Amino acid sequence: MKTTFTKIALSASIAVALVSPNAQAQEPIWDGNTVVLQSEKLNDNVFAVYPTNAAELGKKGGAAATSGGFIVGDKGVLMIETMLNQRLNKQAQDLIAAQTKKPIIYAVNTSAHGDHSYGNMYLPKGVKIIQHANTSAYIGAHFKADTDFMLQNFGKGRGIEQIKPTPADILVGTNSTVTIDLGNKKVDIMDFGFAQTGGDLMVWDAADKVMWTGNAIITNKPALPWLLDGHLIETLETFKKIYAFLPADARIVPGHGVVMGREDIKWHIDYLTTIKTQVADAIAQGLTLEQTVEKVKMPEYRGYVLFDWVHPKLNVPAAYKDLTKPAVK
Repeated sequence: MKTTFTKIALSASIAVALVSPNAQAQEPIWDGNTVVLQSEKLNDNVFAVYPTNAAELGKKGGAAATSGGFIVGDKGVLMIETMLNQRLNKQAQDLIAAQTKKPIIYAVNTSAHGDHSYGNMYLPKGVKIIQHANTSAYIGAHFKADTDFMLQNFGKGRGIEQIKPTPADILVGTNSTVTIDLGNKKVDIMDFGFAQTGGDLMVWDAADKVMWTGNAIITNKPALPWLLDGHLIETLETFKKIYAFLPADARIVPGHGVVMGREDIKWHIDYLTTIKTQVADAIAQGLTLEQTVEKVKMPEYRGYVLFDWVHPKLNVPAAYKDLTKPAVK
């Protein structure tokens, strides 16, 4: 977990420069003081929550703020993602209050990332927080370093200075599922395997065929997966598992975008499959890492605004490392 999150920090720092070439030192990736959230009704008592500019940014794979949502049952509400700061957490709670008078009784963080979990401290008293066991362990061990990183990349004066860690009440283990009962509505909190971190959770509402993926799927095409810790093979297998699990008419709320369909996942699977095949061929030809980066261009995926960083500087090297490491006996 430590290695993964360290690389996330480094990666996001580089992404700032790529998204905003003229950015000043403290210009944020996106500004938690200006983001406006909206909700989209997906079915009775089922809602996605995402920034008002997410669709526009998503067309080029741009950096939108956090997406989440909520599900309302007879007993109360499950809130998905608690957002970056008090301001955004309040917006998310206000969107819930606009749809129901039922209390929030559960909140799930799909990862340890601050924009998905810092709002935990602003939840109403008694709300049970759900996290992956690895996420909980990471927050417990690295919270100060994490908030320092978030201040660097999301800017001072965005409410991050006030954040204190809030312990989870329910932990989901590796390759496990926790089912919560909201009253006439059951929701599965699932670990499909390594996706972007070692603590990725998916939220699955089977009755309404809606899944929230967190940063495992950042947003729709042309955005690409980030192989932050060299887990090409595991990440590809996880994406295939999710695709096989979902019904054809399922809807997906990604970590930083608007609602997608099941078939949209194929863009990510096809990209990872292609990079695996081409990097493996380069290795078989005896090419070095530098030669492999030069050879594996994949121009058909260049529509992503971060392609010139994510593909040659992150994903190809990560794939090369993963495909050349000794097999575990």
